[in-house]
Amino acid sequence: MTAGSLTYVYAAARNCARLRATKPITGVSDAPVRLVPSNHGADLVAVVSPVPEGDFNETALREHLEDLGWLEALARAHHGVIEAFAARATVLPLRLATVYLDEGRVRAMLHDRQALFLERLEHLDGHVEMGVKLYVDPAYNTPTAEVTSPEPALSPGRAYLRHRRAEQDSRNDARQAAEQAAARITAIARLHAVERARHRIQEGELATGPGINVSNDAYLVPAAHVDAFRAEVMRATDGLTGVRVDVTGPWAPYSFATLPDAGTSTP
Repeated sequence: MTAGSLTYVYAAARNCARLRATKPITGVSDAPVRLVPSNHGADLVAVVSPVPEGDFNETALREHLEDLGWLEALARAHHGVIEAFAARATVLPLRLATVYLDEGRVRAMLHDRQALFLERLEHLDGHVEMGVKLYVDPAYNTPTAEVTSPEPALSPGRAYLRHRRAEQDSRNDARQAAEQAAARITAIARLHAVERARHRIQEGELATGPGINVSNDAYLVPAAHVDAFRAEVMRATDGLTGVRVDVTGPWAPYSFATLPDAGTSTP
């Protein structure tokens, strides 16, 4: 570690030849990435790089995390490093902006958490993360001009009530379609996934549209099941109007990097 720098940790992994064969890359702050072994033995390594203390000390980091542009650049660099190593071996991604004072403290962390990390790496071995988002199409919730145009025989008040009923009927139909699609996805996941993590619905700047995000889940899927999982989930909205599904991945298992808690469950 150079003077005035801290150690940024991207992931933990088993120390293996395939991991060590990953080609040299740079990470956050364009710094070179390297592997740091645990204190005792070489069962575990951490994927790390130096970062400027002026940007990553506690005070500066708290301020930077309010800057969406800075945060996006950090997330891209973080993700790029993890994906590079995940292509070679099973890795346990750590939380964005995990920083230690020096590599000695990183080694101590690996030693202290060795049993937990090795157990989770064993669970994740041969699996990838797949993202599944379900959307309701807002256009479907809007009655057509034929429905919304007042008929000459209707008073303005009755025309307004008809319009509101049509809107409500459209919303109800879309909600029921989304429930059907979600039930189908759950059934598919039982066949192909071993774990599910629920995430917050995406709204505002996080929404990727078109449509209103009504579910945002991640699934831990054996690598051999990825193609079948993707194909079957993409068909989960067949015959349903007003809903669509978006499948992403395979990714490194970000959502399953810690032991299961209230936020994770079996599919």
